[in-house]
Amino acid sequence: MSSLRTYVENLAQKAKAASQSVAGLRSLEKKRILFEAAHLLGKRQRTLARENEKDVRAAEKRKLNPALIDRLTLTPQRIEEMREGVRAVADLEDPIGKVLTKWRRPNGLRISKVTVPLGVIFIIYESRPNVTSECASLCLKSGNAVILRGGSEAFNSNRALVGVYHAALRKFRLPEACVSFVANTDHRAIDLFLEQDELLNLVIPRGGEALIRRVAARSRVPVIKHYKGVCHLYIDEKADLNLALKVAFNAKCERPATCNAMETLLVHKQIASKFLPRLGLDLRGAGCEVRGDRTTLKLLPWAKPACKDDYGREFLDKILAVKTVPNLETAISHIQTYGSAHTDGIITKDRKAARRFVEAVDSSSVMVNTSTRFSDGFQYGFGAEIGISTDKIHARGPMGLEGLTSYKYVVEGEGQLRK
Repeated sequence: MSSLRTYVENLAQKAKAASQSVAGLRSLEKKRILFEAAHLLGKRQRTLARENEKDVRAAEKRKLNPALIDRLTLTPQRIEEMREGVRAVADLEDPIGKVLTKWRRPNGLRISKVTVPLGVIFIIYESRPNVTSECASLCLKSGNAVILRGGSEAFNSNRALVGVYHAALRKFRLPEACVSFVANTDHRAIDLFLEQDELLNLVIPRGGEALIRRVAARSRVPVIKHYKGVCHLYIDEKADLNLALKVAFNAKCERPATCNAMETLLVHKQIASKFLPRLGLDLRGAGCEVRGDRTTLKLLPWAKPACKDDYGREFLDKILAVKTVPNLETAISHIQTYGSAHTDGIITKDRKAARRFVEAVDSSSVMVNTSTRFSDGFQYGFGAEIGISTDKIHARGPMGLEGLTSYKYVVEGEGQLRK
């Protein structure tokens, strides 16, 4: 354990030292580094694919969930999407050094509120290796050093991706510790990192609810939390049913293992008989299991009865909980009771109903007539995201560059003295 502690402390100390280098980079320098990383992602595509294949084969041998294996897999398209994401981050406005507001006091003092980096960010995540690239690019652009601790199932992929960023940093004579990789897979290392409150400034856990609760309970360092994504979609009685069919199917089946996939469908009882049988055909054809209430079971005889625990559950799979409701207020009440404040949506042509839903549903993203799957930093125009926060303090929802900054006050005078 002493050698593991030494390993953790050395990695954290190097990241702390490197944070001073990255914090001092100018906008153009950051842009050049990220464009070099994007170039290398393409140049090293074969290497990335080869290392990823090792992880995928190991996951198949362990008989991991197919949805999780899908999240783990790096296809040529996904590597290209990573490159696009890095380039998009590079082109974003630099979030550091922005004057948020300024004012002058009666005594002549000039006060400015200016954005600054957070420092060193420790990120723990599972499955998806593209998170490595997203987090590295966002942290560099926001002037932060980052320590990445991915899941063991993606170890080879993550190590290869971090190698891309190390090569880009070396080209511009910057320390590799600006983007650090935890190569030790001992789970005890996480607890040791969580003790480094003098070296780390923020912890972001991305993964299952159990991981996030464990990190939040043990960390001495501030934690951005996202316990789970229990996302709802409510089909109102005045919904365009053709639109609702497309959106509901997309929200559940496009990528069911993601945190912004719909987990519970709420349907107004007045349109359930017209809507559910049509949606049911699509869901069944896609291999999606439905767990419903009595009305749903009458309309979809092949569905399974839902138990209470199915509402409020994050399946991360082709499983959907369905419930019919008598009105909008009941739908809102259900979301308030079972939701996780992640992403919830309504399909309706009634503007008043949409406005009421938006005002009453206290989630980090509220969707109107569109899929919950759009709750994502890249889709919001952030270039990429560091994670999705269901907290309200510091950052909320998809976290882009702004979520990785703090601020300081700059006070300028001409010799004023306090009396």
